[in-house]
Amino acid sequence: MSYQSEAQLEKNMIEQLVRQGYERVTINDYATLIDNFRKQLNRFNEKKLNGHPLTDAEFSRFLIQIDGKSIFDSAKILRDKQVFQRDDGTEVYIELMNTRDWCKNNFQVTNQTTVEGKYKNRYDVTLLINGLPVVQIELKRRGLDFKEAFNQIQRYRKHSFRGLYRYLQIFIVSNGVDTKYFANSDGEILYSHTFFWSDVENNRITNLNDFTTSFLDKCHMAKMIARYMVLNETEKQLMVMRPYQVYAVEALVKRALETKNNGYIWHTTGSGKTLTSFKASQILANEPHIKKVFFLVDRKDLDSQTLAEFNKFEPDSVDMTDDTSKLVSQMSDLTKPLIVTTIQKMANAIKNPRYEQVMKPYQQERVVFIIDECHRSQFGKMHKLINKHFKQAQYFGFTGTPLFEENKSPDGRVTADIFEKCLHTYLIKDAIHDGNVLGFSVDYVKTVDVKIDENDKTKVKGIFTDEVWMHDDRIRMIAEHILTHHDRKSRSKGYTGLFTVESIPMLVKYYDTFKSMSHNYKIAAIFTYGQNEDSEGKDEHSRDSLERIIADYNKMFGTNFSTDKYQAYFADVSKRVKAAQIDILLVVNIFLTGFDSKTLNILYMDRFLKYHNLIQAFSRTNRTEKATKPYGNIVCFRNLKEDTDEAIRLFSKTDNVDDVLMKSYEEYLQLFKAALAKVEALASTPADVDKLEREEDKKEFVIAFRDLTKYLTSLQTFTEFEFQKERLGIEEQTYQDYKSKYLAIYDTVKRGGDKDSILSDVDFSIELMHTDRINVSYIMNLIKNIDFDNEEERKKSVKDIEDEINRADNEELRLKANLLKAFLQKVVPTLTNADSVDDSYNDFEQAERMKEIEMFAEEVGLPLEEVQSFVEEYEYSGFINQQEISDAIKLPFLKKRTLIQRIIEFITEHTKRFS
Repeated sequence: MSYQSEAQLEKNMIEQLVRQGYERVTINDYATLIDNFRKQLNRFNEKKLNGHPLTDAEFSRFLIQIDGKSIFDSAKILRDKQVFQRDDGTEVYIELMNTRDWCKNNFQVTNQTTVEGKYKNRYDVTLLINGLPVVQIELKRRGLDFKEAFNQIQRYRKHSFRGLYRYLQIFIVSNGVDTKYFANSDGEILYSHTFFWSDVENNRITNLNDFTTSFLDKCHMAKMIARYMVLNETEKQLMVMRPYQVYAVEALVKRALETKNNGYIWHTTGSGKTLTSFKASQILANEPHIKKVFFLVDRKDLDSQTLAEFNKFEPDSVDMTDDTSKLVSQMSDLTKPLIVTTIQKMANAIKNPRYEQVMKPYQQERVVFIIDECHRSQFGKMHKLINKHFKQAQYFGFTGTPLFEENKSPDGRVTADIFEKCLHTYLIKDAIHDGNVLGFSVDYVKTVDVKIDENDKTKVKGIFTDEVWMHDDRIRMIAEHILTHHDRKSRSKGYTGLFTVESIPMLVKYYDTFKSMSHNYKIAAIFTYGQNEDSEGKDEHSRDSLERIIADYNKMFGTNFSTDKYQAYFADVSKRVKAAQIDILLVVNIFLTGFDSKTLNILYMDRFLKYHNLIQAFSRTNRTEKATKPYGNIVCFRNLKEDTDEAIRLFSKTDNVDDVLMKSYEEYLQLFKAALAKVEALASTPADVDKLEREEDKKEFVIAFRDLTKYLTSLQTFTEFEFQKERLGIEEQTYQDYKSKYLAIYDTVKRGGDKDSILSDVDFSIELMHTDRINVSYIMNLIKNIDFDNEEERKKSVKDIEDEINRADNEELRLKANLLKAFLQKVVPTLTNADSVDDSYNDFEQAERMKEIEMFAEEVGLPLEEVQSFVEEYEYSGFINQQEISDAIKLPFLKKRTLIQRIIEFITEHTKRFS
């Protein structure tokens, strides 16, 4: 059927779910939800309760014990046994869900539950496990953008998902044709964190009927919640795994349990391998016949970020010391089935005779080794040693760029030589297609006229190469090119650039050149120096170079690092790149592998790279973020075209590099012009936008102008971009005038429109319109980066953040400036590194909000509940009921009119500040 109403879609889905074994239940309102939960709780825990259901008093107490928590804490409660004291003083363990045998739960489906409060929200389809709502499905009729359903869920999350709805784990949005799922969270949920489901071959399952058959099969849905969700302790967030991660874990676990063979997972860089590999490790560690699971990483990859990644999933799981005895004591501890350690320490433990007593029994024990980023580790060298010792071991590798014949290791081996069979693939073209990583826009800038083939072994290296590449004029020309275009490529410094060069002398030369030029960029550098390097013929030892680079860094950020505190400097640089506080970071090899940062969007390259090294370096830029980051920008100052195409073909198993490389400037220009024609067909001038009376026409304009801006964002990252009418077909001022009209429609919808308006859930992609670097989310990221446990650091960070707030001209941030400053002064000094900044800020903001409402209510002499009610009504619907306000005021006409105006102003200003 080409057209289907929302109600018909819902009816068909519920009928299908009932056929799949869900019990149909009618839950009209919240009170019925509570009653149903009580019945299901008693039924599910019948044996534990010895056939005696909870009494009224007991159920009330139990509800208090599990209700009113954050989404994150509710998720933990859902998975834990609850110790509960009955009226007679006996203790019982009550379970909310069976997470081990996930099929052995009670499954129900309901629809059109109305939650009444100040607002009336009617939820489409809710799936319940043992009476708790765990999956919420919002439907839009066919033909509508299903992002509208996503926006509707965001509204529900803000206004009415309270009480037992805090137990929602997964949301699903669908228009019948397209369907996506995503995890619930206390903080902001980005649309980029919504996923399509797929089959094991990475073919999408988007049709609602097919999605319901596979994903919402009772056992599968419960398995996703029980096994394939992760509680990220560091950020207090729920995460749900993507389909390819689930299939990879299942394939690996199956091979480990059913065979003695090895295997590897080929998942492209940036697709979340750490989470996949760690989840597989956790599952195998719980298998009784597997003695130990060793998660091996290379020490040189174990930077502060990798450490944080592992500790997200299992706090304090990584021992960062070089002390092998720590590893050995973990191996003798039977309560530790999973050990995360370095390859180097494992090799030491095997070789050192003093550890023989602990290590020897492992020779015949069933153990599993999981090796992260196996292609670039020392594992090849140490594999023989480890394999010789652990005779019953199985090995599983994870890599984004396997070694094949074309890019085999120096000793001639390929990935399959050690790990045998590839168990699951998820290639870069798959990840780009799914929106899990971005594609690349590659710019080749010619800097020399001499064609030099770096792979020509007969060519005399040295003086000639250095003469060409290190020539003062060339270095300066490239530095000027970067400084000229960086502002636009980085969206007014909203993103960071990485600049990789071929050697330390070249890095130092670039650094000094940038330093000698006039600019307002924060440029930093990092590299590893040789302890005993030959300094003959050099003006400066590389350690001395780094020492003065760090001294500049200290001045720039008020820090106190030196080469003696290299690891601390490394960690600080990493943190500041992620917060977009460094504009350009110069490197040789550091940060080109394994470093994940959403705010990194440019890679400048003045060096040759091939195959896996090239793809790894490119992939630093392609983490998904907001709409303002359409792709990873690569700017090559050498001719890398052939090497780039060759690497993409190898790692995408395709001859079509267009799956990975983005369109050219000319292609985006044509798309921009086509979108402009649509905008002008709806409103030939900005003034004509005001003549659009029908909501349908306004919606068409919003969508057309949104597309126009999206293509403009892509065009602006190219060096040839200039905002000229002859080139684009529109003057910059006219574009800005259209933008003002667009934002006026947005403001009307969000502040004063009708909640039933067809525009109320349209995605305005507002982040595309505002490019100010220093906005609320930037400030919140800076706060999250504070080292709360270091008082001196904390005070300095607070001062720096206050300075950033004072400099900002972002409208949203200006409204919240005083709130954020108060939070920095009153709450931040009380936080520790274990606390959630999001939770603390939300609690603080709510308390400040109530204070402001209370003060105003007292000032105007109205009951607090009434003022609160006016504010809530406006916040939800964008509507101010003046009659209701008038009825609440008992004053003479003129005084009443003045007071009504004051109340309206308070409501709008207050909502702007706290929304």
